Amino acid sequence: MKISLKTVPHIASRVAIDLNNSGVVTMTKGLEAVSYEAQKILEQSIEQELALEDKAAEICDENEEEIEFMLADERQLFYMIKKKLAPEFGVILNYEERYSDISHKILDELYEEDLIHFDVTENRIKNIIYGGITSFIADASEMDDAVMEKIRSYKKRYIPGTDEFDILYQKIYREELVKRGME
Repeated sequence: MKISLKTVPHIASRVAIDLNNSGVVTMTKGLEAVSYEAQKILEQSIEQELALEDKAAEICDENEEEIEFMLADERQLFYMIKKKLAPEFGVILNYEERYSDISHKILDELYEEDLIHFDVTENRIKNIIYGGITSFIADASEMDDAVMEKIRSYKKRYIPGTDEFDILYQKIYREELVKRGME
């Protein structure tokens, strides 16, 4: 599953909390510093993918007439262009491999910034970070369903995409995060 920019702070918090609760990591400057560094790396990864998607869309737009003439599937063509340009943009398209790579980058940054100390293998720490990312993603889908169900249960009808809906969604989403111990 793809990570969105709005979920990055929550994922970064989850990574910091999981590291802290692991019992194998000592944080030198606290949860916030660890969360901040994880957030920077996650945002950088998303921005790289967005830049890649913008370039692929630009290429599709430039060749729109040809695509229509050949009756090509634009979505499939977009993905093929994205796949071809991915190495140039430093983007790994396989999500498992990407999250593993991000986990390594987070670990390296935390170590270089002297934010964590540990006496176990780096791979074990990387696995804790990877687990925090992937478990949040799995939980996020479940939380989204719970939030939407709660919104639908209200007597008043809220229309997705409106400011009122977005504010309510964010409020209930945060409540779900707190309820699940993820924030």
